[in-house]
Amino acid sequence: MDAATIAGLLADPARLRVVAALALGATTIEEVAEASGLTLKEVALAARRLARAGLVHRDGHALGLHSEQFGAAARAAAEAAPAPAPLSDDPAEDAVLSAFVRDGRLLSIPAHRGKRLVVLDHLVRVFEPGIRYPEREANVLLAVWHPDVAALRRYLVDEGLLSREAGVYWRSGGYVDVT
Repeated sequence: MDAATIAGLLADPARLRVVAALALGATTIEEVAEASGLTLKEVALAARRLARAGLVHRDGHALGLHSEQFGAAARAAAEAAPAPAPLSDDPAEDAVLSAFVRDGRLLSIPAHRGKRLVVLDHLVRVFEPGIRYPEREANVLLAVWHPDVAALRRYLVDEGLLSREAGVYWRSGGYVDVT
């Protein structure tokens, strides 16, 4: 069974509650009804649908969850997922960026200066060379990456990637793609 099928089955609130009750240790229709707050009829209907799909086995009034199905579906989905696109052509830089950047967000600011420089050089690219940014605009651009915009601004200025004067920032360093 695939992850999408399981998600579809659990999209129904009654079936989700039945699975939750079984996962928490309920073993009979009566125990599931008590734990889930559903009627016996609702539990029976949900359990029948879950049993047809192979997530639950029924033996009279006894119910059991095939929890191994969840792990197998998750593993299969992870194996089928495409590999993320590299964030840098340089394998060493990509390794650093992959450790600290997920889905366009900075997970944390690296403590090690070398790694921090790789991340900062990646982040500074949101600033166009030759354009001056009021602090508020700089904050908006950096907030997309990480909530601690003050720390990011400070690191970018300290490392010479941004310059600052009277609350206005501009790009003064880092790699620039000229193609």
